[in-house]
Amino acid sequence: MAQQSKSPFDTTMYGRNPAIGKYADIRGFKMYYETYGKGEPLLIIHGNGGSINNFLYQIPYFAKNYQVIIADSRAQGKSVDPTDSLSYEMMTDDLNALLDKLNLKQCYVIGWSDGGINGLLLAIRHPDKVKKLAVTGANLWPDTTAVDPFVYKWAMDENEKVKKAPVTAKTKNELKLLHLLSYEPHITAEQLHTISCPTLVIGGDHDVILPKHTMLIAQSIPNSYLWIIPNSGHSTPVYKKEQFNAVVGDFFSQPFRKIDGIGKFN
Repeated sequence: MAQQSKSPFDTTMYGRNPAIGKYADIRGFKMYYETYGKGEPLLIIHGNGGSINNFLYQIPYFAKNYQVIIADSRAQGKSVDPTDSLSYEMMTDDLNALLDKLNLKQCYVIGWSDGGINGLLLAIRHPDKVKKLAVTGANLWPDTTAVDPFVYKWAMDENEKVKKAPVTAKTKNELKLLHLLSYEPHITAEQLHTISCPTLVIGGDHDVILPKHTMLIAQSIPNSYLWIIPNSGHSTPVYKKEQFNAVVGDFFSQPFRKIDGIGKFN
């Protein structure tokens, strides 16, 4: 019987490149990161339980024109953190500390899912660091006004399932990540009003984050564009990779345009 072919995410060098990968001592743990390409810096942030290899299709595309910095977030991938607590604010400040360690004053930012939440928080907590921000599949709070009800129930059920499992280092880490998924974040529209950098807010029309919530995020950021992708779920950087890369790349390279008054007819 023929062996099932491996996923490209299992075989890619990204996230496991010994020639490139490094560890940085960041705020009490060792953060694993890789850098590719040359040009203006671009920070890419993965989602819950993910790692660097989630951006298999973005790294080579953007490395043609940018210095791509991509890390495994705290308690995920190779960035092991055995402590009990984990929050979006902690992960955001970790990324800010990594940029400081790399002597990067400002960068472009792409964030997917939890990485999108981190991207929003980076622009709120460390506004000087973010030149332009593109987020896909991010949410501000964890209830059914923001998250698809089926997905919300699934996340809560997963919490209960893992709570009943034997306590191991693995289940402790899973619970930290599930807590984020089910009970965080808590970002207000007022906080989004403080984001000053141009921002592209993205979601699939069948995303786990409700399109009306994605629209609310865009409407709450002063200098924002909104892109709802048709026939798309949560994994826009994977299943809509060509569109995603082209539109985000264009957003980064073109001046932000305010569209007001009579200009709305254009």
